[in-house]
Amino acid sequence: MLVLISCSPCKSELFKETDFFVESLQTSYESYGLLGGAEHAKKTSDSIYRIMPVGRLINVKIEKVAEEGEYEELKQDLKDHYEGNSKVNDVYICAAGTIMIDCRN
Repeated sequence: MLVLISCSPCKSELFKETDFFVESLQTSYESYGLLGGAEHAKKTSDSIYRIMPVGRLINVKIEKVAEEGEYEELKQDLKDHYEGNSKVNDVYICAAGTIMIDCRN
């Protein structure tokens, strides 16, 4: 039996949700529009993360009071998750302090 160990196994649901939006920008949506993403926003079942598409970007917000370094760790986990994925240009912390997954062409 093969067991995969991730540095952040608790983020598997988050990755599943962000993967859904990344894929949808390749298959279903050209863009979610500037305001259209709010109606598509999702939260993880533990309500820790909110994922909302904005245009061809995917915004990830920690819904609880974030501890120091928590957004940096989340950014790195998402960067690692999307490493080598040609659909994702970059993962970064935006000026508002949340994480953006850049899927722009």
